[in-house]
Amino acid sequence: MTKETAIKLFEQKQVRTVWNDDEEKWYFSIVDIVAILTESVDANAYWRKLKQRLKEEGNETVTNCHALKMEAADGKMRLTDVADNEQLLRLIQSIPSKKAEPFKQWLARVGSERIDEIEDPEKGIDRLMETYLRKGYSKEWINQRLKSIEVRKELTDEWENRGIQKGQEYAILTDEITTAWSGFTTKQYKAFKELKKENLRDHMTNLELVLNMLAEASTTEISKEKSPKTFEDSRKIAKQGGTIAGNTRREIEEKTGRKVITKQNAKQLGHNKNKEIGKK
Repeated sequence: MTKETAIKLFEQKQVRTVWNDDEEKWYFSIVDIVAILTESVDANAYWRKLKQRLKEEGNETVTNCHALKMEAADGKMRLTDVADNEQLLRLIQSIPSKKAEPFKQWLARVGSERIDEIEDPEKGIDRLMETYLRKGYSKEWINQRLKSIEVRKELTDEWENRGIQKGQEYAILTDEITTAWSGFTTKQYKAFKELKKENLRDHMTNLELVLNMLAEASTTEISKEKSPKTFEDSRKIAKQGGTIAGNTRREIEEKTGRKVITKQNAKQLGHNKNKEIGKK
């Protein structure tokens, strides 16, 4: 299952969501929706009591609900009860709230937006840009990030054409590329930036993103030229592609006297820059 996480807004309040490519549906954080509908000071407690009551009543909607990891307020990924549109509409009927009807309309609009994005990917890019802007990233960084998504997609399409299996094999090849250009395994890279479950690319600077794109684009082009037949062949090519960017990184570091890989992420660097401008 491919997951695409996002933050949806209902009356300017956040609802965490996950898109399931296989089922082609959104899953919504139930506690976020309970918080909006009930305006409870402790939505988690409200949901626990409601969930228990519905279970005792034999409500199948609650029985079929499952949990997915979502980013909590503290930045950590935690298991969160989720529901799809149909399940949510049934749950809403169990919550006395004057906001129920507009919420139903909002759910219908969210589903329609996803269909629009599939038919016109540019709309999805626009929404992604809005999300990054809300998180405080600069437009320059966002443009690089969007380009990195395109480069990554070209690489994974090439891997798929070569029979590489999604999941572990993708992760191994990605690790080869990352290690070859950055000097860190993906796990070490995230640890260096003090990340846990966060997306590493979302915490790269402009220069880190550019070098990562160079590594992945080089890997794609070499793979197309050499047409690898086995996973090990693709693994060697991944290392070759990463090495091209790694040589560039070392040359930049030699010329500037500074390390390319930094503990700071793009958002932090942007805030620091703004502070410096303010002082001037």
